[in-house]
Amino acid sequence: MSLRTPPLRDVHAAAGAKFTDFGGWEMPVEFDSIREEHTAVREDAGIFDVSHMGQIEVSGPDAERLLQRLTTNDVSALDPGDAQYSSIVTAEGHLLDDTVVYDLPDRDGFLFVPNAGHDEQMADRWTTHRDDWGLDATVENRTTEYGMVAVQGPNAPDLVADATDGDVLDLSMFETTRTEVAGVFCLVSRSGYTGEDGFELVYDNADAETVWGAFDCQPCGLGARDTLRMEAGLLLSGQDFDAESNPRTPYEAGIGWTVKLDTEFVGRDALERVNEEGVDEKFRGVVLLERGVPRHGYDVTDGDGRVIGELTSGTMSPTLDEPIGLGYVSTDFEPGDRVGVVIRGDEKRAELTTPRFLD
Repeated sequence: MSLRTPPLRDVHAAAGAKFTDFGGWEMPVEFDSIREEHTAVREDAGIFDVSHMGQIEVSGPDAERLLQRLTTNDVSALDPGDAQYSSIVTAEGHLLDDTVVYDLPDRDGFLFVPNAGHDEQMADRWTTHRDDWGLDATVENRTTEYGMVAVQGPNAPDLVADATDGDVLDLSMFETTRTEVAGVFCLVSRSGYTGEDGFELVYDNADAETVWGAFDCQPCGLGARDTLRMEAGLLLSGQDFDAESNPRTPYEAGIGWTVKLDTEFVGRDALERVNEEGVDEKFRGVVLLERGVPRHGYDVTDGDGRVIGELTSGTMSPTLDEPIGLGYVSTDFEPGDRVGVVIRGDEKRAELTTPRFLD
């Protein structure tokens, strides 16, 4: 199958970007170097093309009810202009995806953002359940019509404020507005996935080059986005959880706070049982105390050879200059405990931490 391409693909190629297949999309993995791009976001600002993320609009009289029954957070708590991080789970309570739900500020409806390659699956899931439940809602997959960029870093708010007509600096985290950016009408949300302040902007594909060119900062690829989200202890769908190969509940994955058991959603009863009984493993961080780089699939041990978990992500942290990893570890072990990570048959000394490595 041919890869899907973002509207800015030719612009990225002209800038010398290297590309990778991510979720069925041909996306820039780096422009200059992952370390340079990562550092720019931590110390200044960087811009990411995240048009591979899904964009699904839900409208109509039963739009809120449909979202309430298919996501774990409380959609009814949103006011127009609000957004919330949430989970999508199976009837067994296993994560299908994590998502952000927007109560659109200027129209009667919602937008939710599945991860790359999940838009068709989620649009089908929404329409199938809508029909089964007899709800009056319109579900439209806008992924190929909308572009999306993220401007992230300590100086990102001022950059975005300078490019917009609205007062975006007044927005709190997970608040949105509609405003013009370099003359282009955009949905602007104070959000991101790097552990830094910043904004995500959604716009029509035809305006992609104008929006991208409005920000004079470091262009960044998915390589830096990955190292940044790992330092912040944030999940990567399809790697840190997968409903088929690595089924995990939100409670195991450290996002149990997105589960509102006083609402009715697919998987609620299963998650209520998990909440009552507890879990055997939790999402943790590890810092290697010896040379080596933790990677996906490496065993975590108790330091004496007994396997107590497995890593799902790992890298050499550009900010900390330390090897860090994320994964699932037995709840018999707590942050601060000494553990081991098996790298090519050699058990390396490590320390268990919370998933978030940076303040």
